[in-house]
Amino acid sequence: MSEKLDKNLTGRYVSTRHSYGFIESVEFDEDFFVSGSDAKGALHGDTVEFGIISRSKGKRKCAVVTKILERAITRIVGTYEKSGGYGFVVSDNPKFEKDILIALEYENGAKDGLKVLAEILSYGDKRRVPEGKIIEIIGDPEEKGCDVMCVAKAAGLPMEFPEVVIAEAKSALEDGVEDEDLKGRKDLRDTLMITIDGEDSKDLDDAVSLEKIGDKYKLGVHIADVSHYVTEGSNLDKEALNRATSVYFVDRVIPMLPVELSNDICSLNAGSDRLSLSCIMIIDGKGKITDYDICESVINVDYRMTYTDVNRLLKGAGKRKRYAEVLDMIMLMGKLSKILHKSRTRRGSIDFDLPQTKVYLNDDGFPEKIVPYEANDATWLIEEFMLAANETVAEDFCLREVPFVYRNHEKPASEKISALSEFLANLGYGIKLSKKDIHPGELARLLDKSKGRPEESLIQMMTLRSMQRAEYSPACNGHFGLAAKYYCHFTSPIRRYPDLQIHRIIKETLKGRMDEKRAAHYEKILPGVSKRSSEMERRSDEVERETVRMKMCEYMELHVGDEYDGAVGSLTSWGIYVMLPKNTIEGLIRFENLTDDHYRYDEKRMEVRGERHGKIYRIGDKIRIKVLDADKDSRSIDFVPVGGKKRGKAKGKRFKARSK
Repeated sequence: MSEKLDKNLTGRYVSTRHSYGFIESVEFDEDFFVSGSDAKGALHGDTVEFGIISRSKGKRKCAVVTKILERAITRIVGTYEKSGGYGFVVSDNPKFEKDILIALEYENGAKDGLKVLAEILSYGDKRRVPEGKIIEIIGDPEEKGCDVMCVAKAAGLPMEFPEVVIAEAKSALEDGVEDEDLKGRKDLRDTLMITIDGEDSKDLDDAVSLEKIGDKYKLGVHIADVSHYVTEGSNLDKEALNRATSVYFVDRVIPMLPVELSNDICSLNAGSDRLSLSCIMIIDGKGKITDYDICESVINVDYRMTYTDVNRLLKGAGKRKRYAEVLDMIMLMGKLSKILHKSRTRRGSIDFDLPQTKVYLNDDGFPEKIVPYEANDATWLIEEFMLAANETVAEDFCLREVPFVYRNHEKPASEKISALSEFLANLGYGIKLSKKDIHPGELARLLDKSKGRPEESLIQMMTLRSMQRAEYSPACNGHFGLAAKYYCHFTSPIRRYPDLQIHRIIKETLKGRMDEKRAAHYEKILPGVSKRSSEMERRSDEVERETVRMKMCEYMELHVGDEYDGAVGSLTSWGIYVMLPKNTIEGLIRFENLTDDHYRYDEKRMEVRGERHGKIYRIGDKIRIKVLDADKDSRSIDFVPVGGKKRGKAKGKRFKARSK
């Protein structure tokens, strides 16, 4: 190649459904286009060495892979197909398109048609196919739950706990809550408190209490003291860090901790004494926290309540006699949550209206109903209380200057904000910038101004694209989206490792044990803890979305030919994605299936336009579609338009993601 290369650059290769791909590198704010011939056999996720070449593809510079440093895909889930004296594993992963040759000595009892997990021994080349060996038989693809299990296995999720971990969990369960454990703890067992969770929740890690003191509110957020049972360096702790988070699939939970802990001694079950960490806040009528106490405590929850129950009570209905003892407190909680939300809004906190999905499976594991997730006043109530506790704890420990794990959401990159500003100007909207910087309140006002207008979905999507992803870090850099100077995750130690980690730090600090030696220890381990937690969170999000997408495709396989009202959700160079507000299912109108014209995607204008007749598709347009095809295995749903389209906004559900 005659083109000049900048060698020794490293990055991550990202493949697409087409022959080309991209390279992402932490050394650059941009990614680089890679043609199929320049990928040199790199697969999705591989760490590669690359060089930048003089050619360009649109706005992007081009690159060529010079060396594959580390393979991301080392195991493949797929279907085993026997063929005489050998077999093949046909990959479920669309990013790995080649079949894997399996010699008879490596089939390990697999039968034709079964789902298997194969280890890749050789990646092959232009002349040779990849080779591998079967290391696990997952099951018959027609069996209930096999499809979800395949996704979990492909992601490398640990399904079973090692025996030594189970043994430690059972030992903790046998110990229970002993008198010795109560020494030095604030006794809150006589304080009226409740848990509010989903109907199916079994790991209840937060309880709340509230009382009025003069013109102020005394809000207690009480979190399960998981660190009392999961001690640093134990087998339980090592396994929890390895998992870093619980993973919530449509049909099961893969927990961070064994159920002996997560559903029993660490769960704040009503009527049982439980060890906890409490953040008790005094809040004035404008939502300002004027005083607080962070302490070890012992509690005994009075009522295990659901979002549905609390929401009905807040609306003046529901089982008012059954919950008479806590009814006044719940109504007071509803009032305080609105005060806290108003306070957040004033400072510039951003709330995105993101549609979420609820999948209902029948006894055979088939998705019989898919609907938007119905957030309500009760879910928002808990959200506000948890946010308040997270901010309070983060501020306290940042000011103490002890090692800690924060939940940071960095400011958007200046070039992304500049691009957003330019795009908005074309729509007649303006945002105030200061040296290409922006305050979150400005984006909050933008979203509020566009609410109810045809371009609302488009503006919301483009604003979201300009944002960075929240990460865990030992440095306190604030949370842009919440307009918060201090933020951490304190409230879910059963299902998130960072919460468990900071509970240990909190307890050591409160007991006066955070000396130089312990501080140095935490300074050494917290960067790794933060990195691992962020990585596993991303993996969890990806596999959770994939299982929902898989069930959507399975559902739509029975609805091919049916018509629905939808709305354009996003635009690409290969087609138009349409979401069905009735069930949040998204499908693709491929350009090759638009036969009335030749359509092209205009990235700058964010529109798809027909070259001959000038028909335009934009995000937010209402459109009637017919289901052309659906395939669970390829995770694809194809639509075609029916009749014309209308300008307008599809109705969405307001939802504040609890994973903030």
